[in-house]
Amino acid sequence: MPRQTNPSHACEEAGHGISFEGNESIGNAFREVHQFHQGLHQRHIQMIALAGTIGTGLFLSSGQAIATSGPLGALLGYAVTGLAASSVVSAVGEMGSLVPLSGGVVRYAEYFFDPALSFADGWNQIYSYLVSVPAEIVAAAVLVEFWITVNSAIWITTFGLLMLITPLVFIRVYGEIEFFFSMLKIALIIGINIMAIVISCGGGPNGESIGFRYWRNPGPFVQYLGIGGSLGQFLGCWSSFYNAVYAYSGIQNVTAAASELRAPRRSIPKATKRIFIRIFAFYVLSIFTIGLVIPSNDPNLLQGVSTHPTASQSPFVIAAERAGITAVPSIINAVIISSAWSAGNSDILFGSRILFGLSVLGHGPKAFQRLNRFGVPYVSVILFGIFMSLGYMSLEQSSSGVFRWLQDVVAVSTLVDWGIICIVYLRFYYGCKKQGINRYEELPWAAPFQPYSTWASLTFFVLLLLTGGYSAFIPGHWSTETFISSYINIPIILVLYFGYKLWKKTTIRPLETIPISGFVQFYLCQEYPEPEPKPTKGLKKLKILWSYKAYQMPNAKLLIFIL
Repeated sequence: MPRQTNPSHACEEAGHGISFEGNESIGNAFREVHQFHQGLHQRHIQMIALAGTIGTGLFLSSGQAIATSGPLGALLGYAVTGLAASSVVSAVGEMGSLVPLSGGVVRYAEYFFDPALSFADGWNQIYSYLVSVPAEIVAAAVLVEFWITVNSAIWITTFGLLMLITPLVFIRVYGEIEFFFSMLKIALIIGINIMAIVISCGGGPNGESIGFRYWRNPGPFVQYLGIGGSLGQFLGCWSSFYNAVYAYSGIQNVTAAASELRAPRRSIPKATKRIFIRIFAFYVLSIFTIGLVIPSNDPNLLQGVSTHPTASQSPFVIAAERAGITAVPSIINAVIISSAWSAGNSDILFGSRILFGLSVLGHGPKAFQRLNRFGVPYVSVILFGIFMSLGYMSLEQSSSGVFRWLQDVVAVSTLVDWGIICIVYLRFYYGCKKQGINRYEELPWAAPFQPYSTWASLTFFVLLLLTGGYSAFIPGHWSTETFISSYINIPIILVLYFGYKLWKKTTIRPLETIPISGFVQFYLCQEYPEPEPKPTKGLKKLKILWSYKAYQMPNAKLLIFIL
């Protein structure tokens, strides 16, 4: 029988200062919320979750997926990976709505699994963001060359300073900036999808109807690495999964800044409930439409040999130019530049809050806990500003290869992080069952299709991680860079985990001692009450992008969400 919790009794205990589950650290953790300014509203976190991580991974690198996998191979890669990523976001949303603290999964791993895993995954993510930020800066600087050619160091410095200033001010300012750029990205994606469909139907200036011509010739799949038959086509399709992982990287950290959210236990579920629909609408649909209007053998597509992709290699720009549309490429390039800046801003926000969470847990220097007058962990942000200088490595041929190698490891670290999230969530899920906690009745929100979707996603991520460098084992295609970048993260995460475990003598928390009940009691007590949403009036009724209606089927666990 499910354990029944009496809310009034729990709150009475809280009022007398009695610790929950014998763990005073839970109460101390929740008091950290008052150190931050809760400046992120529901519409901010909704749009950040919706489009905050959309950057060069979709607008530029998607062309590489078409070139190496074919239109159907790329579509399958983005769809399957998107389904697995949506399961990860749902798991994060369930844990984050109960434990709305800065740091995301590093906090959940600390409470629900093992402090050693929190330490290992936290620094794994920090590395990923330290490299991702300068990568976005370099991408934005290269894109400017679509109009004018000057020393890229000027643009790297300019975009770097802009990215550094934005996260140091009020979180509300950051939220408004990201809201604006997310709207731009969404408008661009909608526009280019419509453009691709119109071109495919013969509505372009040249009047040429394409239909599914390129799916027939050169075909839906590509013979990857020159390997013939179905094996070469399968390997080409399999390679698109890794391209999709890079495009989706960062989507899992929607709760990283939970301490700065207003009404987090309402905003976080709303930001995660329809994640698969968003992935389908903005990623999968874009891959499908662009695969209609560009052949996989187009020589302008990014083939993976360029150190830094340019705007001319964007599949959307190529599609417009092939159709004879002259004005669209400049518009697309401008929005892609803003997307790179926006993605860099999101990386700094997520990374600095993870670094703050590590520091709070004692897994990093205490200096990273320092907040400025705006409630921003400025020391953490400054660290990312220092590592922006990695972008200057792209200016020298001798060091550009090293920088590209560092970027390659980002996708692998994302896979590791997703796998860890699945492991932590499964401990959380079975901890609820062990303690008799009814997830659908006692938690702020319970993700559907659990634990089956998490088990399936974990299996998928392990397969991708183990086969990441498969091309290096094909005769005649050995690459030391590919092998190292594909597998070096595995021993690193194991050394971090077991090294910390031996040093601090930590143990995996038994299911019956995971402090889920204590967090549930805090939730029932509403230590920081969340006001009811105000009724919408006038134009606000049009905010369908960040609002929802939810209906629960009688006698069923399945929630259906519609706009």
